[in-house]
Amino acid sequence: MEKLHLYTDSLFDQLRQRQDSLADDAVTSLIQAPDLIPLINTWDVIPDKLPATFPTELISFFEFFQQKEDSFDPITLERGQDFFEKNGDMYTAMLGFYSLPYCYAFADGAEVLVRSKRIIDAIGERLGETGSFVMEIFKPGAFLTAKSAFLICAKVRLIHAFSRYFIVNYAKDWNTDFGKPVNQEDMLGTNIAFSQIVLRGLLKLGITISEEEHQTVLAYWKWIGELIGIDVSYWPETSKEAFELDKHIRRRHIRASDAGQKLILALMNFYRKSIPDPVLSSQVEGIISFFLGKDASTALNLQSNQRIQGDLLGLVFKLNGFKNFGKKKSYSNLKRNLDQQQIQQFGKVLTINLPEMKRS
Repeated sequence: MEKLHLYTDSLFDQLRQRQDSLADDAVTSLIQAPDLIPLINTWDVIPDKLPATFPTELISFFEFFQQKEDSFDPITLERGQDFFEKNGDMYTAMLGFYSLPYCYAFADGAEVLVRSKRIIDAIGERLGETGSFVMEIFKPGAFLTAKSAFLICAKVRLIHAFSRYFIVNYAKDWNTDFGKPVNQEDMLGTNIAFSQIVLRGLLKLGITISEEEHQTVLAYWKWIGELIGIDVSYWPETSKEAFELDKHIRRRHIRASDAGQKLILALMNFYRKSIPDPVLSSQVEGIISFFLGKDASTALNLQSNQRIQGDLLGLVFKLNGFKNFGKKKSYSNLKRNLDQQQIQQFGKVLTINLPEMKRS
């Protein structure tokens, strides 16, 4: 049965008030026992036997992931990883030039992001961590033989819960009209940005995406969404449903905001300084505006008189990928190149860790 009947304002108003109680309870227990956070950050995988010192809420959280280790569909995972193997360079480019700016145009969701000073002050590292997450979940064998992918999803889910905790308890300027922070609707929208919007970006560049490939990517992110605490009963199964879900959320939330405009300025300034290709770095605003389209560009106050042709821009991205990865595209080549870039920029390969805190 199609899910189009679920995409209504009344149901999505309810989703704005729903969060993720499993992760929120786990974070409350970590706030009370902060010495456990550095221990979790040392893990490479979720251990089969959880420490006896863990509170019940934290054990329940990690047991969720242990139970999921036997519930995946290997065909879905293998097909998704194969798609990324073939398109990873363009996929990651779309995340940076389209998906993230697109998220910034959603005014209420941007209010959460702008309250993290690291997104403004250390945007390069935050982008690198996002890239590390995507590379980990699409790694060949992820979830099948590479169990570290479960841990990375668990960490991301806890980080979302930490954001909720600190906003609720310390952000005195939070307006309840924004909805609850990191709510179910915003998490659905972010997952759409990392899947449907990436595919739309590839289409804008003249790259052909079949319906089977479209459904493969959607199915993969349904699995990711389930792991990071999203109610996947709303998740689209087809390109038509994905189009309608994105259209529905876009209609509800794309509008101008100071938060979104601060985020996009920080992003563009970072790109202008860090992208080595002068064709890309000199036209950052025009390229982002090309992908976003009129409404989202207006919301972010992007001013661009440049007329960009998608097929020519696609050629620039492909040539840039060829220069970085050579003739043979592969996950390993992409990972090696991204690691080298991070070492040059930050002196290390970035990983995702939970925020550590000292007892007061």
